[in-house]
Amino acid sequence: MNQSLINSIDEASKVIGKTWPLYTFVASNPLSGYENVPFQEAVSIANRHFNANAFPAAALYRQAWEKGDINQEVLVALLQENGLSESPEYYLQQLESQSSTEALNDNHEVDRIMAKWLAAYMDEGLAEWEMPFKTEGFYAAWRHLAIYDSELGITYLKDIPKNSEEALEQILKEYSKSDYAKIFTYHLAALPGWTGYINYRTESNSEWNKDYPISLMDYLAARLWTAKKLNVPMLPKNDIETSNSIVPQLQYIWLKAWEKTWQNQLVKTFEQEAKATKSLSEHEVPEAQMVFCIDTRSELIRRHVESKGHYETYGYAGFFGIAMDYENLNDGITRKSCPPIVSSAYKVCETAQLNKEKRFLTFEKKNEILKFGDYFLKRMKNMLPSAFGYVEGSGLYYGLSLIARTLIPGKMYQINERNASKMETICQPEINKLVNEDLVASGIPLNEKAGIVKSAFDLMGWKQFAPLVLFVGHRSHTANNPFSSSLDCGACAASPGRHNARMLAKLANLAEVREVLAEVHGIKIPKNTIFIGAEHNTTTDDIVLFDSEVPVSHKQLVQNLKSNLLKAQITATQDRLDVKTSSISSAQHKANNWGETRPEWGLAKNAGFIVGPRSLTKNTNLENRCFLHSYDWELDINGKALEGIMQGPMVVTQWINNHYYFSTVDNNMYGGGSKITHNITGNFAVVQGNGGDLKMGLPLQSLFQSDDAMYHAPLRLSVMIQAPVNRVSEILARNGNLKTLLDNEWIYLMVMDPTDKNEIFLYKKSIEWVSASISKKTVRTAVLKNEIEELVLF
Repeated sequence: MNQSLINSIDEASKVIGKTWPLYTFVASNPLSGYENVPFQEAVSIANRHFNANAFPAAALYRQAWEKGDINQEVLVALLQENGLSESPEYYLQQLESQSSTEALNDNHEVDRIMAKWLAAYMDEGLAEWEMPFKTEGFYAAWRHLAIYDSELGITYLKDIPKNSEEALEQILKEYSKSDYAKIFTYHLAALPGWTGYINYRTESNSEWNKDYPISLMDYLAARLWTAKKLNVPMLPKNDIETSNSIVPQLQYIWLKAWEKTWQNQLVKTFEQEAKATKSLSEHEVPEAQMVFCIDTRSELIRRHVESKGHYETYGYAGFFGIAMDYENLNDGITRKSCPPIVSSAYKVCETAQLNKEKRFLTFEKKNEILKFGDYFLKRMKNMLPSAFGYVEGSGLYYGLSLIARTLIPGKMYQINERNASKMETICQPEINKLVNEDLVASGIPLNEKAGIVKSAFDLMGWKQFAPLVLFVGHRSHTANNPFSSSLDCGACAASPGRHNARMLAKLANLAEVREVLAEVHGIKIPKNTIFIGAEHNTTTDDIVLFDSEVPVSHKQLVQNLKSNLLKAQITATQDRLDVKTSSISSAQHKANNWGETRPEWGLAKNAGFIVGPRSLTKNTNLENRCFLHSYDWELDINGKALEGIMQGPMVVTQWINNHYYFSTVDNNMYGGGSKITHNITGNFAVVQGNGGDLKMGLPLQSLFQSDDAMYHAPLRLSVMIQAPVNRVSEILARNGNLKTLLDNEWIYLMVMDPTDKNEIFLYKKSIEWVSASISKKTVRTAVLKNEIEELVLF
């Protein structure tokens, strides 16, 4: 292989991220390839390659300014630090006076042709007629068929090189090797949605790519050959002109002021709560404990659940620490159910509950009939000979269905939900070992089962156990929504969290696991404690308990809990939808209304990640803006639990935050555009209108209240951790990737130090800390290896 080509393609591929498929739509930073450079530099590079906005539009700054979300004192101070002495209004008007211009695309024809070929080749089952030669790989299939593409003019097979490497060598022979990366970057950046999906398929080693392989080298070979055939320049004529320096400077200052204002509010809240609240005494055992996902939507439901009884809630990444794939009994499809950055170690499937084997077999047979029926109806609807007769014959049924979904979506939702949880009443999850993506062992060792449960308790800082402990996964319910998986659990790779929750509950209920936890790890679970899997529907705030195996001794406790969870649903939906009556039916209506463009807001408004005990946030309405991860620094003696949280959930929440940030600041490039003109392509993505590039991010309606009025505030993530500063410093010193994210300002980090009167420190570059308290001016230089701390006052 030509190493120069490979190295140049690798270098060029940094410009593109990953485009996740609709069925596992995971939030990710579209500029993840540039996290090793400062934020300002990264967005400047992105502007050059994509002609994309990297900062909020002036109109959004205006909205935030008039709403009071940008503090005047903070803004003026930042302006003066940068030698700018005019008023904020003066500089805001300067930003508003800038007119945006769209650069002409010299590659439009090449883009259109390549999008056509990619749509045909990468189709994942939507098309009835498959593109020929797909199993030979993209370049080979394209080569065989390009001779029939009239848009390329008269072409003979012998004129096209036999493989992609040979094609690139032939095309680039007129250029120096130093130009290779620039050429590849230019052409990969032309269709970042499509090339991002090639990235996803190759790096995830998906089944589709195993059967129908495609690589960036294959794509570039076909694209550059097409460009040469159409006499399109290999290199850009001129780099896209960037805005004058004062404008990016002002945009960044306004962004920093907006972020600093939010951080000041957060600091003030935490300082007040640290003085005013206390956690439960060790003797005050709650009636029930519930572990929710750290998802921002859990913040609201946790507040309302806690207000309905003597309940304690925790936050933990929604895959509940089980690196698993899950085989769905309903459709037979196996999907990842843990974070994308984690390799699956287990596979979970369904087996019959004790004494329910016959019902389980009946359920399986019914599923097989339903699956065949769905397949048959799809074939009838899509095949040309039967399509007209099928539509005519089924018109009445579909007409009635359409009327019902339009007029009584809430009632249809209730019917669907009654059927949705039948499986859990007769099934139980079974965990097996995965090695090299193959199932090689039935079951897993006892020490691994106990280890999974122990890890969950360690990360959350568990001290005591209530009679009922719920692990609450989450999902959403929406109708006619291609982006529905983006509303499910990101920690479960955009799958529902119910299966992980049920699996952890089953492991924690095993007598042999409890014995190991007590004898080996000193974790003593009372005999009267029962663990239950549950699921929070984020669209309706309904919490379903999978309690079919709960012993009789706990039935009344469960019934009381269900009654209070219903009360919590009522007040939570009133709060979220801002209605006083019929809030549950309103939420159900939105969930099942096929014409609803905003069934729920997902993780919009996310701006903070809190790592600490619930006592710090329990009495505060954080307005669904914060991820909440439970943590007790006193129980984490060696800091390993905190290190795991920072390496995992903190990195993932940064992806989510930047996914929302970039989708908001340039919805056309980084987002999904308007839902109104979406069309699904290949079963894995949407395009705007009838073709073009894949939409990489969130649709306009998930971020804006209207075409102009924002809902999500595009701010970088601010992390708050309660732990000794030196402990955090040592973790950063051991993990260069985390330090890089902080030094390059992709994340802000604040630490509330319980060993220093809970003073809050803000991270600066090179592991230096500055007091975030408004009344203090303290700089703390991190000291490692137990050296003496040095405080420098100024």
